[in-house]
Amino acid sequence: MSSMSIPARRRPRTLALELVESLGDRIRSGQFAPGDKLPTESAIMVEFAVSRTVVREAISRLQAAGLVETRHGIGTFVLGLGDTPGFRIAPEQMATLRDVIAVLELRIGVETESAALAAQRRTDEDLQAMRTALDTVVQAVEDGRDAIGADFQFHLEIARATRNHHFADLMTALGSMIIPRARLEPSAALDPERLRYLRRVNAEHESIFDAIASQDPDGARAAMRTHLANSRERRRRAQAEAG
Repeated sequence: MSSMSIPARRRPRTLALELVESLGDRIRSGQFAPGDKLPTESAIMVEFAVSRTVVREAISRLQAAGLVETRHGIGTFVLGLGDTPGFRIAPEQMATLRDVIAVLELRIGVETESAALAAQRRTDEDLQAMRTALDTVVQAVEDGRDAIGADFQFHLEIARATRNHHFADLMTALGSMIIPRARLEPSAALDPERLRYLRRVNAEHESIFDAIASQDPDGARAAMRTHLANSRERRRRAQAEAG
């Protein structure tokens, strides 16, 4: 099992979300097979350099997403993805432009309302978590790197800010693969045109953040719809050019 340690300086809440993503990826990739027992809390604490509280929150999230079940006194076991009660989109269902466009249509339906609810219910802690994710994205782009994980983290923090766990559970179950360039452009060079595109994406993120910070549900809903619709239209144009 490879080590995927998480920097200890991150806040406990962020650590838990990153641990959910790491363990979830292992389950979805088959590294942890259905029926396998997860490592003990102590083993996970050592590997990822996190506290017991962080491990327990992450396991709770994985349970809510239908990826694992805990049998008291025995341990936590991986569920078969085919038997998972939670919603899931498999990696092979994100292999083409048509697939990515379909998921973006789903996200428009879900995340526009998520943004509106977040604007009504967000806390200062939520805003700080969103700000941290956005700052990470901006720095990565300016350094010539992509930041798919931080992009996903921003959208996940919005879902958490709704105070409706179904939004966050759905995002957690899907993982960072829902960021379109994670599936279709994983190693694309950051040439000037692509850099301009990523900066536009960052500007759209900032508009969403500003509306949520201002507790403007209609503005947040509109900003999120614009952001996701722009991404969808970019893929539609690419599909038309390819066809």
